Amino acid sequence: MKKLDPLLVGIVVAAILAFVVPARGAFADGFGVAVKLAIALLFFLYGARLSTQEALRGLTNWRLHALILAFTFVAYPLIGLLARPTTGLISEDLYQGLLFMTLVPSTVQSSVALTGIARGNVSGAVVAASVSSLVGVVVTPLLVMWLMGAGDGVSVDTSVFTDIALQLLLPFLLGQLAHKRLGELAKSKATKIVDRGSIWMVVYSAFSKGVVSGVWSNVTALEIVLLIVFSVVLVFAMLWLTRVVPAALRFPREDVVAVQMCGTQKSLATGLPMATVIFGGAQLGVLIIPLMIYHMAQLMICSAYVSRKSFT
Repeated sequence: MKKLDPLLVGIVVAAILAFVVPARGAFADGFGVAVKLAIALLFFLYGARLSTQEALRGLTNWRLHALILAFTFVAYPLIGLLARPTTGLISEDLYQGLLFMTLVPSTVQSSVALTGIARGNVSGAVVAASVSSLVGVVVTPLLVMWLMGAGDGVSVDTSVFTDIALQLLLPFLLGQLAHKRLGELAKSKATKIVDRGSIWMVVYSAFSKGVVSGVWSNVTALEIVLLIVFSVVLVFAMLWLTRVVPAALRFPREDVVAVQMCGTQKSLATGLPMATVIFGGAQLGVLIIPLMIYHMAQLMICSAYVSRKSFT
């Protein structure tokens, strides 16, 4: 019997724990700080693990970044528009939430962590995912206005730039400076423990917020099941598409992995603040449910995917 993957088991346990004992009050605030510190530590270790030459190669790999942006902000929105007939099965608000999910940027932390586990191009993933988040600060609200018909006065929370710089890029650069001293340590099991642990913490924190805010009480069980099925099918379809396209373009294996892990992810951490800024009000609760469900599906499926024997 095949041994269960610890990463996948941890994700399931974290989600269940969030429903049973969600983080509340002061504990939730403290845990949120711990999540940020864990993510910063992860990126520091990734920076320490990579040589400067590898990091620069990731920065200048424009074909990789362009392809990931195309998947994130062109392919996904098209799929969201094509999913319009689902309104015969789910409410209009849930469909709008599904469409919004396809418009948000790629994740940074989990896509980079998964790329690292799969031994892909980590430096390229760091840059590509960061660029996706930065581009999304402008592109996502514009796509919302264009495709969802949001009203006037849509504003952009530019603090996302600061968050990415301080929490992700700065630790990565500090890790680069410490490469000679800590490079071997970063290549040990330390990074593996931190990347898996940070994913578990993000899942628990995100789902706790959903439970505490009561968003799950606004939809029927059938709608949740349909959204789960849609999310699972979409993740598998995008994993296939993000494999065959870069392979056809003769990308090296490490870049194909980075495209798959960055090009199939949608950021709950970025999507939630953006939804708050763009929409706000009572409508927000239902709108973020498809994003939360897809977030869980992408983590579980991609975690199982990178744990396959072919990636070890």
